[in-house]
Amino acid sequence: MKHDRTLVVVLGDQLSPDLASLRSADPARDIVLMAEVADETTYVPHHKKKLAFVLAAMRHFGQELRAAGWQVRYIKLDDPTNTGSLTGEIERCLEDHPAQEVCVVQPGEYRLHDALIDASETWAASLRIMSDDRFLSTPEEFRTWAEGRKQLRMEYFYRDMRRRSGFLMEGSQPIGGKWNYDSENRKPARGDLFMPQLHRVDPDAITSEVLALVAARFPDNFGDLTPFWYAVTRTEASRALDHFVAHALPKFGDYQDAMLQQEPFLYHSVLAQYINIGLLDAREVCARVEAAFHAGHAPLNAVEGFIRQIIGWREYMRGIYWLEGPDYTLSNHLQAQRPLPSFYWTGDTDMSCMSAAIKQTREESYAHHIQRLMVTGNFALLAGINPFEVHEWYLAVYADAYEWVEAPNVIGMSQFADGGRLGSKPYAASGNYINKMSDYCKSCHYDVRQKTGPNACPFNPLYWDFLDRNADVLRGNPRLGNPYRTWDRMDPIRQDASRQSAQAFLDSLG
Repeated sequence: MKHDRTLVVVLGDQLSPDLASLRSADPARDIVLMAEVADETTYVPHHKKKLAFVLAAMRHFGQELRAAGWQVRYIKLDDPTNTGSLTGEIERCLEDHPAQEVCVVQPGEYRLHDALIDASETWAASLRIMSDDRFLSTPEEFRTWAEGRKQLRMEYFYRDMRRRSGFLMEGSQPIGGKWNYDSENRKPARGDLFMPQLHRVDPDAITSEVLALVAARFPDNFGDLTPFWYAVTRTEASRALDHFVAHALPKFGDYQDAMLQQEPFLYHSVLAQYINIGLLDAREVCARVEAAFHAGHAPLNAVEGFIRQIIGWREYMRGIYWLEGPDYTLSNHLQAQRPLPSFYWTGDTDMSCMSAAIKQTREESYAHHIQRLMVTGNFALLAGINPFEVHEWYLAVYADAYEWVEAPNVIGMSQFADGGRLGSKPYAASGNYINKMSDYCKSCHYDVRQKTGPNACPFNPLYWDFLDRNADVLRGNPRLGNPYRTWDRMDPIRQDASRQSAQAFLDSLG
């Protein structure tokens, strides 16, 4: 007997009612499958809050689809019949509800994309993978853009995305006459600035049930589960966007690179997890922020800096991920082999900046981009930690982390493990940068003013040791010319003191 229905599979990070697969389906005929499965909850040791966020958002979206008239087969993680894998649940659904076709929007990760293709060879139904048009560009379009370029630079891609999208444009020219206002967005923050509170949501009955499930099933996973305040519906995520635009956007640009010990969020939006899971649409978010500029509510440097992160970095990261292939996460251009130190999981270190960023991550499943790049990422780079281990840590601990966006940020930008395919230089810095952009150093066990010795900020000798031990690979980088000239002019005794101080600290890591 022929079955003309389609089985529409909605993945856990595709919680968008305007999803391409839903637009192409018929609620009166087709069936939607959503499944919480062990494979997706355990492939890295996810933060408890991240697990709760995804599962609660999935359950609320399943209810939203039912209310809209869809027939939804929803499999919970603790269902005794759950096979533990997405492909297993598709096969089980096809047995109960035979279909002509299985339709899914392109998964964000090679791992799941390949698993679906391999499993589909045994299905009676055909597999159709649709393009994810929630993004502004496709992997194919990015490949065309990248073809023939010796080096890929986000700035040029970003300008193309501005032209294509029309955001902050006057005809063919950028509003204000400049494409990028990043030079205006590097102010250190003071603790006496008024910091707006984030939009927080109290758990409802569905979310409370998920919190109990995560607490029981993942008791040893990283991070604090409560207090849990994330939005898990489109309505509440939209309110979080409204709150950011009204209260934080005007000063977002000025202080987006700043770090304060007692202010984990500053003027950041904390919307990335809502965009990446599908509760907010990237175009809608950019349009709201642009409207605030035209209304005179927010300055151009804030609005341009925010939009650049979405249509520039976010789209660029996805393009790099699908361009470079599934082995990209194994890249190790600098041959870094040191294991990830245990304090990445505990925050128990005398380095104030590292402790603050990691403990904040434990509490909130969040750290902003400079904390990730110039504190935890910078330390891993300088210390020569294996980039694959660094990648898996970032993927596990942040609520907004999916491999398509996380891996290029870590492997390419943070760890320079791709040898400069993504970024023009390693993001390496001494303690001076952290001291300039934060208040971490004031309460630190180490002295940022000391360059060597047991009391010196570890970032100081590690920085020079990093350049020295990677000189054969990095000395020819034109953006590192000044640091290498400084190193070459340095007294040999001071050079040796840097090497010895760095080695003594690295030996203490165990």
